[in-house]
Amino acid sequence: MSDNAHTSCVPSEANARVVSGFLDYLKVEKGLARLTISAYTTDIGQFAEFLESRKRTLAHARRPDVRDFIQQLFSNSVDGRSVGRKLSALRHLYRYLLLDKKIDADPTLNIDSPKQWKVLPKSLARDEMQATLESPRAAREARRDDAPAVRHRAILEMLYAGGLRVSEIVSWHLEDLKLDTGYVLVRGKGDTERIVPLGKPAVETLTEYMRTARSVLAGERNSPLLFIARGAKSLSRQRVWQMVGAASLQTGRHASPHMLRHSCATHMVENGADLRTVQTILGHSDISTTQIYTHLALDRLKNVYRKHHPRARARS
Repeated sequence: MSDNAHTSCVPSEANARVVSGFLDYLKVEKGLARLTISAYTTDIGQFAEFLESRKRTLAHARRPDVRDFIQQLFSNSVDGRSVGRKLSALRHLYRYLLLDKKIDADPTLNIDSPKQWKVLPKSLARDEMQATLESPRAAREARRDDAPAVRHRAILEMLYAGGLRVSEIVSWHLEDLKLDTGYVLVRGKGDTERIVPLGKPAVETLTEYMRTARSVLAGERNSPLLFIARGAKSLSRQRVWQMVGAASLQTGRHASPHMLRHSCATHMVENGADLRTVQTILGHSDISTTQIYTHLALDRLKNVYRKHHPRARARS
């Protein structure tokens, strides 16, 4: 959704009647300027279009619809000032509808201002994530034995499978790797430690890295670090960022290590993980940090409810 997209008409007759009445109210009773009314029309038209995708009209919008609309704006990189303007337009609309007794409740009530929102970080879709993970393997097969490519795939796997921060990757110690038990020890912010379980792909890529690549990169030198550059030198954060960006190119999006970490959390929640588990995996000291994923958990809960509860099913 583009912030500049002008939506002068709304999709349904019901929405058109609501907007027409509201515009008359702005012109006649409020005496607002033409440009202000035009901006209101565009903002409300965008929300109406968003509601149409949910088969809902402006008069039947609920608070979750408003919150999800704002979240989508942020996800599409609309700046906070523009989001605030759109929310203001919706507040005026629903205040008018409430006063005119067209609705019983205001869906914009108790919606935080954009400055207070914690925006859900961008993540990769599962097919994009798979393509990113496979990129170093393709490079290695093209060049046969390539120690950096093996290392890159292991790093990518841990950024996604373990939800690791880039700072944790570059400072990860060899002694913290426990492949035989399927867990790794991760030292996070503030000298905190957490145990992160490893899936089969992560174990396999780390095993291959240890068996074929690390000694090649180290040469005759030693390092306590797990992931190293040639000559047993330490990897920089910038190098990891470059590596992730290069691996994600074929998806059409430029990913960052942070996006892989948030893809881990997003996909876990979408598959049913509770927020406490995600908090533990990611190493968040406060559950409030993990609660940016709450709406994903609620969406899944609603879908499961609709699918399995007899009273949630539509009557035939």
